[in-house]
Amino acid sequence: MMAPLSRTSGAGESVKVWDPLVRVFHWSLVCLFVFSFVTGDEWKKAHILSGYAIAGLIALRLIWGLLGPHHARFANFLYAPTTILAFLRDSLAFRAKRYLGHNPAGGAMVVLLLAAVSGIVTTGYMMTTDAYWGVGWVEDTHKLLVYSTIGLIALHIAGVVLASVEHRENLVRAMVTGRKRREG
Repeated sequence: MMAPLSRTSGAGESVKVWDPLVRVFHWSLVCLFVFSFVTGDEWKKAHILSGYAIAGLIALRLIWGLLGPHHARFANFLYAPTTILAFLRDSLAFRAKRYLGHNPAGGAMVVLLLAAVSGIVTTGYMMTTDAYWGVGWVEDTHKLLVYSTIGLIALHIAGVVLASVEHRENLVRAMVTGRKRREG
């Protein structure tokens, strides 16, 4: 069932897309990732606690991806690789279809970021155990995943900017308010 429309300040009709849990998850993960990156080797206890908080957020998002509202569900934004590649090609040509929820590239990015951050959390936890403390490949994998995730974040931001320009809509604002312009 479609959410009721409301008027926004001069923006025309809008519809609720992102529920509060998705938005709080997104911005909490942003803040905790930055905090974890900054604290790293400098403030171990806070870094570890932040990692546990991130693990909890990911677990909650995975559950919400199965049980949450329409636009939060993974089934709503998982596409075949051919669809993702075609969408990326169309985006670079500024002729991509507009999606109310996640577009195919955005959906793929959600999955990639969840997997990468889950890997960071897992290797981070491993480094606190007796079995893996001081094991080089675990630490190396942890660092590789962190810097790979930063690369994914840069691509994510570039995609948000591109889609915002192409479709003349502020996607950052949409992730704050939960609302987007009605289809069309």
